[in-house]
Amino acid sequence: MMENSERSCVYFIGAGPGDPELITLKGINAIKRCRTVIYAGSLVAPEILDHCAAGADIYSSASMNLEQIIAVMVEAIGRGHSVARLHTGDPSIYGAIQEQMAELDKHGIAYCVIPGVTAVFAAAAALRTELTAPEQSQTLVISRIAGRTPVPEDEEVARLASHGGTFCFYLSVDRFSDIARQFFEQGWSPQTPVAMVYRASWPDELIRRGTLADMAGQITDSGVNKHAVVIVGKPLGAIGAYSKLYDREFSHGTRP
Repeated sequence: MMENSERSCVYFIGAGPGDPELITLKGINAIKRCRTVIYAGSLVAPEILDHCAAGADIYSSASMNLEQIIAVMVEAIGRGHSVARLHTGDPSIYGAIQEQMAELDKHGIAYCVIPGVTAVFAAAAALRTELTAPEQSQTLVISRIAGRTPVPEDEEVARLASHGGTFCFYLSVDRFSDIARQFFEQGWSPQTPVAMVYRASWPDELIRRGTLADMAGQITDSGVNKHAVVIVGKPLGAIGAYSKLYDREFSHGTRP
């Protein structure tokens, strides 16, 4: 359902990857309008909550289940208050917003989604790399390895690795040895560049660069077992061909 400006609604807001300056202006303005705020615990920078209206009811969802979250939303909307539901990164990437929206539909509650900067893009910025480098990779795959919850069979890492591209794995840093094994099974070179970025854009951000062959060991040595993205692909290595976008010998009608 789309926002109706004449009545209260729930805003699903991407709070960004960590740095409080990476939330959008639209997200900040929505927070300021809301009398109830539900945020994703320690995954959201505390400074973002400084934008909350004075006297706003603020809840951390870290210890809440779906039913409790929806109950808070329904109660707030019943009082005529809009709700800011703050998700880390971008709500559409592993944000579990689908079930929240489905429940709001049952109650006839209006909502809208405000996008945010997801962790892989903050990681790419930290690495100072382009994920879609000319003649190296023009495809970005965002995925995770199967763990406590499965992934569709045709999205197992080995299936994905049978294709080319740049791969970004969320929620999988503690299983990277399994990821590497499945890439090797598909014939990937052990020297394929890999990077791990822990808490991208946070003050304690940590970067490790390596290869498919040695990254699992680097991750173990770092002690990192969550809150990290791992990127696999040729663009992390040496710069290859230049883009044709600004090539003076290449004419086109789409140059920005």
